[in-house]
Order: sequence, then C-alpha cells, then structure tokens
Amino acid sequence: MKTHKRPKTSRLRGSKTAGWGFRQKHKGHGNKGGFGMAGTGKRGDHKKVPVKKGDKKNRYFGKQGITSKGTERKRVNTMNLSMIKENLFTKDNVKIELKKYKILGVGEGFKAEITAMSASKTAIAKMEKAGGKIILAGEKKSVKQYVVKEKKAEEAKE
Repeated sequence: MKTHKRPKTSRLRGSKTAGWGFRQKHKGHGNKGGFGMAGTGKRGDHKKVPVKKGDKKNRYFGKQGITSKGTERKRVNTMNLSMIKENLFTKDNVKIELKKYKILGVGEGFKAEITAMSASKTAIAKMEKAGGKIILAGEKKSVKQYVVKEKKAEEAKE
C-alpha cells in the first residue's frame, strides 16, 4: 500500500527558506531605488556608484553628452620657436611660412622671417632680439582697412 505523502507546502511549513537554499536566492528584488543614480547617496547601502575623482569611465560630476557646434572650442595649432629652429631653420635670413600656426616663445630666437597666423608676445620679442622677424598673416588686411577709414574720415572733415 502506498504511503500518504503530504503536500510540499505543508511539509515545508516552518522552514525559513522553503527549499530555496540561501535566504536571498528566492526573494524578490525589492526596492532598487529607481532609475539611474536614484537611491544612491549617504544611506544607499545596496546601490553604490563609483564617484571617485579620477574615475573616467563612470563620470558622476560635470557635463556629459553631445554639444552643439557653437560650443566647440577653436583648436589652434601651435609651434614653439625651438621646434622651428630644430626642424625648419637651415640658414640665416630664411623665410618660413607657417600660416596655420600660432608661434609660442619656448626656445631661442634666430635670424629668420616667419609668416604665421598669430604669435605670443614673448616669441615676437625673442625673434626681434635675435634679429629675426615674425609677420602675422592676418595683420596686413586689418591695417589696410584702418588706413582707408582714416582717409575717409579726413575727407569728411574737409
């Protein structure tokens, strides 16, 4: 004769985990704190987010995401006097064209004529001291316009 087997629910009554092993294995997942960074913070036990200062992967502070073209910084190509002297300067009174670069004053000046987009005050001073010259490419246009305006102003006075 077959023995009577009690149903599982009644057999496991009083058991803490009801046959599911460790107590957390078959529990609901509970309150996860919401979306994203919600639920973190001082008392956010189970949801820790890396907020370390140097952590580049998980940025917590600062702006993220896409920026418009208007907010993009203009990148200026720069070159030091030392680099020009090492790589481009061959002999005295040479003309060097670097119209897309800003010349910075790291290094020594030398005797040459450099045409550049812009230059720092120290670079211009060092070049002039050594007997060289830095000609700014954008400067010529503005000087011509300024002279024309002065002439028109003088004609209007007369």
